[in-house]
This record gives sequence, structure tokens and C-alpha cells, in this order.
Amino acid sequence: MFGALQTAHSGVRVARIWMDATSDNIANVNTVRATADPAFQARYVVAQAVEGRTNGVGSGARVAAIRYGSAEGRLASWPDHPLADANGLVRLPDVDMNTEMTNLIMSQRSYQANLQVVRTAREAYQSALQLGRK
Repeated sequence: MFGALQTAHSGVRVARIWMDATSDNIANVNTVRATADPAFQARYVVAQAVEGRTNGVGSGARVAAIRYGSAEGRLASWPDHPLADANGLVRLPDVDMNTEMTNLIMSQRSYQANLQVVRTAREAYQSALQLGRK
């Protein structure tokens, strides 16, 4: 039972980091930079299964790496923007809102599912303690 708690807790942690990165990407989808500067670089969380101690059964997940999107971004024509160059271009991040919204939904569902496992295990422990008292 303690293994289930540990596994679910690691899933909650990974999902929280994933949600934070995705939320940051969404918040910066319209960040404008001068063409000479790098674009906002989206963060992408790489999760990895944690190998168990016995029989190769997994014992959770962890953040293996944080990958960054392209610093080149994309150029857009915005002649009246204060950061526009002589050709009227600005640099925007290469962030796809559809992908980010999908990632946000998946990370929220992962967080909720793992948190439900923690709640269920806690209730089972409390029930077991009540049985022991009787």
C-alpha cells in the first residue's frame, strides 16, 4: 500500500511540473521580441518511469529532462509594433496553442488521477486504523 502512495505521489509531482511548463508556454504564446533577439522558448517536460526494486515493476515516474523549443521562433509582419525591425518584422515564439491546450488537459487528468489514488489509499489506511481500534 505504501508503494501505491509513493507511485501516485511521484505522478502528482510530474503532472504538476508538466502543468506549470504548459501554463508558462500558453502565457507566452504572444510574447513579441525584436528579430535580433531569441524568441521565447517553450518548455517541454520529459517524464521517465522509475524502475522498481523487485521484479522490474515500476515504482513511479520522474522528470528526466526539460527540453526547450526553438529560439528562432517565427517571424511575423507587424510594422507598427515598437520592436519591429526596418522590414516591419518581429519574432514570435513557435508555440502551437492546440498542442499546448492538449498537453494542459492531459497533465490535468494525470494530476487528478494520481491524486485520487492518494486519496483512496489514505481512506483505506484510515479504515484499517479504525478496524484496529475496535
